[in-house]
Amino acid sequence: MIKPGKNWDIFCKIVDNYGDIGICWRLAKQLAHEHALNVRLFIDEVSVAKKIIPDLDVDKPQQTVNRVQVVTWASIGTNQIALDKVDVVLETFGCELSAHYLQHLSPETVWINLEYLSAENWVSEFHAKPSRHPTLPLTKHFFFPGFFEDTGGLIREHDLISQRDVFLASQVLQKDYWQRVAGVEIDTSAINISLFCYPQATIKNLIEGLKTSDQKINLFIPIGNTVKDISSIFVDKNLDIGDVFQQGNVTIQVLPFLSQDDYDRLLWACDLNFVRGEDSWIRAIWAAKPFVWQPYIQADDAHLVKLNAFLDFYTQDLSDETKTLINQTHLSWSGYVESNTTDNIWLRLIDQLSSIAIINKTRADTLSAQADLATKLVMFSEKLQKNQV
Repeated sequence: MIKPGKNWDIFCKIVDNYGDIGICWRLAKQLAHEHALNVRLFIDEVSVAKKIIPDLDVDKPQQTVNRVQVVTWASIGTNQIALDKVDVVLETFGCELSAHYLQHLSPETVWINLEYLSAENWVSEFHAKPSRHPTLPLTKHFFFPGFFEDTGGLIREHDLISQRDVFLASQVLQKDYWQRVAGVEIDTSAINISLFCYPQATIKNLIEGLKTSDQKINLFIPIGNTVKDISSIFVDKNLDIGDVFQQGNVTIQVLPFLSQDDYDRLLWACDLNFVRGEDSWIRAIWAAKPFVWQPYIQADDAHLVKLNAFLDFYTQDLSDETKTLINQTHLSWSGYVESNTTDNIWLRLIDQLSSIAIINKTRADTLSAQADLATKLVMFSEKLQKNQV
């Protein structure tokens, strides 16, 4: 671990709702709290970030929240902030640093471009590769999160797994949680499912498939675009927080916008989670519960390559029957399997939840034995700094 007091700047552009800022905020807090770093988080849309960081004052160009100094991109180049000496700058997801900011960096600054998570084979080869700036005496290193030891790891706070286990072992904590976020006492004999997805997800097929189940199913949806999509499909009004409606044996309830901590607990408390993008995907992995992931839609179906690479990794060593079911549910959810070939895969998935939960717990345990993303970033930056001496 590097010495306390090192200065890190993290840059985040909010591209897709809350995914990018969600990861950057988790990472900034972890670097500040667990690695004793002085962290500045630069964000471009403060009003959107406030949903993830509710203590933000949108009128301030800089402020300290939870030991992290949050700064607006617009304040760069003004007299509102000082571009002090920076030991490490983290450029997240190719957000591109301004020429004005780069001019203030010294050749000794460690410049890291944090890339998106992928299980594709080429990630290990390109992880940590350098790239010289064409005109400035600076070198950028590309840092790839990943599922293998020779990649950048997955974001995970040091006590996340223990917090999860304490929560799952306590009926009192779970009861209090459901009462607080849903306002009801949850039927533990029902199948509880969380839903967070992009508009391209086959939502209608899912609910039509689940509503014929012999088991009671509760479907929880935090307020947002997914609620709007379901409103347009199934009801003649705009659903709001607290609304509940029935589709066959499925009870659908709209939850409030959840904090990151509360969203983690939703994933822990549910029997099945539908997640998307990167932030909720990683948190579903740590929840160690069955999940269905929808990747961010990309041109030329590049996201399908990403999805298949993850499925190849996650289903390795499983029986052909289980592997086929997991692959079909993920591909169908993203619209790549015709419904008439799936034989109601959603009911088959419900029937196999217990066995898939065991698989996911094993995967989570294996991945949590690896060093996490923040730790690997710190170790990598320290190595580069030592090489400069």
